[in-house]
Amino acid sequence: MAKMTLEDLKKLRDEKKKSMDRREVEGKDIEIIIGMATCGIAAGAKDTMSAFLTELDNQNMHNVVVRQTGCMGFCYAEPTVEILMPGMPNILYGNVDKDTAVKIVRKHILGKVLINDHILDRPSADIMQQ
Repeated sequence: MAKMTLEDLKKLRDEKKKSMDRREVEGKDIEIIIGMATCGIAAGAKDTMSAFLTELDNQNMHNVVVRQTGCMGFCYAEPTVEILMPGMPNILYGNVDKDTAVKIVRKHILGKVLINDHILDRPSADIMQQ
């Protein structure tokens, strides 16, 4: 392994700090919770999490916290992701690969449109505002 320069160390520190800031809850009103139990990880949840982090950075969104949790009980549909945000019902999405993660950020979080073909748990229509 090559020796790291002071600049390399500073860059690494800044990258890790930015990654840790995504987990800070204070001042953020949107949550993305990714199932990271062994079933989720085996199904690609680490790649899914990376895709969310990259797209949130690309969209310059700093009001979103990304967290991990254990098993959500839908092992057959891993990776699973729950989205909590004002003005939208709490939604649990399944089979969330990298492309779906980008779609969730762009359509669900930014556009406030549900992605029906990935919803595992959808609230009754009578509690959703039309």
